[in-house]
Amino acid sequence: MFKRRIGPPPHEGGGNGSAAANSCPDIWELESGDFAVIGMERTAQLRPHLPSDAFLDPGEGIVVLPRHVLIKARENIPQE
Repeated sequence: MFKRRIGPPPHEGGGNGSAAANSCPDIWELESGDFAVIGMERTAQLRPHLPSDAFLDPGEGIVVLPRHVLIKARENIPQE
């Protein structure tokens, strides 16, 4: 199911210290080609502030991924 991690492991040094302080945000490519994100669940706090053209369907939630995690993962995100 989980194919590969996108970016460095969250406990790898050189980051903003999120691995110890704010859990372990992570990005994974699945065998299906989709991506799974491990981040801070913030649906209740952010839902009231969604732009008018954004919606949450049943079963969906808002997950916050620290900026540095996505920036570090950028070079590992497939182009297609």
